[in-house]
Amino acid sequence: MHLWRKSRKVALISTLLLLSGAVALFAEGDGPSVQGAYDALDSLWLVIAAALVFFMQAGFAMVETGLTRAKNAGNILMKNLMDFAAGAVIYFAVGWGLMYGTSAGGFVGTDQFFLVGFELSDFASWMFQVVFAATAATIVSGAMAERTKFASYLVYSVVISGLIYPISGHWIWNGGWLASMGFHDFAGSTAVHSVGGWAALAGAIVLGPRTGKYIYSNGKVVGVKAIPGHNMPLAALGVFILWFGWYGFNAGSTLSGTNPSIAFIAVTTTLAASTGAIFAMGTSWIAFGKPDPSMSLNGALAGLVGITAGCFVVSPVGALIIGAVAGMLVVGSVEFIDKVLKIDDPVGAVSVHGVCGVWGTLAVGLFGTGAGDVTGLFYGGGLHQLGVQLLGSLSVFVWVFVLALLLFFILKATMGLRVSEKAELSGLDIEEHGMESYYGFQIFSNQ
Repeated sequence: MHLWRKSRKVALISTLLLLSGAVALFAEGDGPSVQGAYDALDSLWLVIAAALVFFMQAGFAMVETGLTRAKNAGNILMKNLMDFAAGAVIYFAVGWGLMYGTSAGGFVGTDQFFLVGFELSDFASWMFQVVFAATAATIVSGAMAERTKFASYLVYSVVISGLIYPISGHWIWNGGWLASMGFHDFAGSTAVHSVGGWAALAGAIVLGPRTGKYIYSNGKVVGVKAIPGHNMPLAALGVFILWFGWYGFNAGSTLSGTNPSIAFIAVTTTLAASTGAIFAMGTSWIAFGKPDPSMSLNGALAGLVGITAGCFVVSPVGALIIGAVAGMLVVGSVEFIDKVLKIDDPVGAVSVHGVCGVWGTLAVGLFGTGAGDVTGLFYGGGLHQLGVQLLGSLSVFVWVFVLALLLFFILKATMGLRVSEKAELSGLDIEEHGMESYYGFQIFSNQ
């Protein structure tokens, strides 16, 4: 123990000496420029943040797998894998150019396809943005789980990463027409999460509910049957992975490793996720008589989605309120979509990402403190910012929902969108991939 402490002191002293030497070199002008050091640190920060967001793919995969049935686990893992793999290639070829190329009237980018014209310092930005594109695409997987043809899903995934997401993202993040009006979405409550949520809604509508989800009599729905997920610990692990990755998602959106707002953004992110989980738990406890684990987990995600737009411009108290409202909202939304609209969304993706994405975007117009020239209604800013946020949310909803609806109808009429009833009952692992995720276990059912 004594030797360990001594070696630790030696390592600490050595590190301090190296850092002081580097500072001296920069000060004397004998080493790299100070600006060069800052640029290198920014690139490093973006790559680290990108790695955190990339790890969210694992989180989405675990949440979706845990909240659905065991016979479809392998299919879900394949979708989450290919969301990123296929999405990265199409975003390299087309998506980046449409999103961040030279703007044509504030509506679409027109160059930098295949990253033509990139300099070495530009690649960190692409790496950070491609993981956001993959996030938008993978959100849809949960709402369409357990009944979608794998080949058709791959086509959809490529289209959202290469076309739908980049164009609306251009409006918001590349000086597009919404940005020029003052629309503020710091890390993507609308640009990423609502895009995925509204596409998920379109997919679930066109696809229809899982077999056995609704009880019919004379062609009318007379009952709603719960189809429980097979592994709640796996779903919980997924939520914790997503929460962890969200620090890269939100704090990484500073785009600079020397930005002092990094820690502040991490704090608002943490507080909103926490109250989201607490208030979702409380709401489910009141509504169902027991604190529901799946609702509580989705509450944490709802709080994270809700704070994503305003994590830089709201106060910590504002973050607490935003998360709390998101936690209550997600429970009500899941129930409404399932039992009133009769839309089958196995993991609550539409509610978490679509509905709470809109809430988080509007919350900027309420709780903006003046940071970044964004002042909300409750801080004396009047209705202007709230109106711009509402316009942005509606515009992105129309763009995504209409285009995704058209895409899914085309897929349904050509390739086919839904597996056969036999394949659905047997499980997509066997029918679509010729394997079992839990080989040797009797885990199949006929519902």
